[in-house]
Amino acid sequence: MNLFELLRQSHAVQRRLCSRLMSARCSQRQRTAAFLQLKVELQAHAAAEERHLYVPLLMKDAGLKSSRHALAEHHEIEELCEALSVPDKGGSDWLRTVAELCARVRHHLKEEERKFFKVAGRELTDRQKAVLARRYQSDLLRMRRKYAAEYASVMQRVDGELAMA
Repeated sequence: MNLFELLRQSHAVQRRLCSRLMSARCSQRQRTAAFLQLKVELQAHAAAEERHLYVPLLMKDAGLKSSRHALAEHHEIEELCEALSVPDKGGSDWLRTVAELCARVRHHLKEEERKFFKVAGRELTDRQKAVLARRYQSDLLRMRRKYAAEYASVMQRVDGELAMA
């Protein structure tokens, strides 16, 4: 599988998780689980993508501006995730922030697929794309496991709190 197909697969996961998170008929537990799944995917994808796509493109004049822009959008998404990492995931402020997060994620993915991938496709050799694809996939899987393990304790705590309520 090529680099851009791998990236699009993660993008599809992010879109599905945003849709699930935005679902009006979610319990507190389902909302927390959907948010943590999205957060894991966003963090793992960003880490692997920044290392194995943005950094190589930052080294090329033609990729500098678009890489910086994409990095800035990753940072904005990360800040929104942090703002959503609070115990009460049912208030109207939280739901508005979720809507903003999902809108920014969708915007970023669309822009990346339509513009950034074209720049990367022109600037990287076929060999670079193949090597970067393997590294991206390996790092993505490793980071998913890392973040999922970190957030497993959060879900256990939520389950315990909901059981006591």
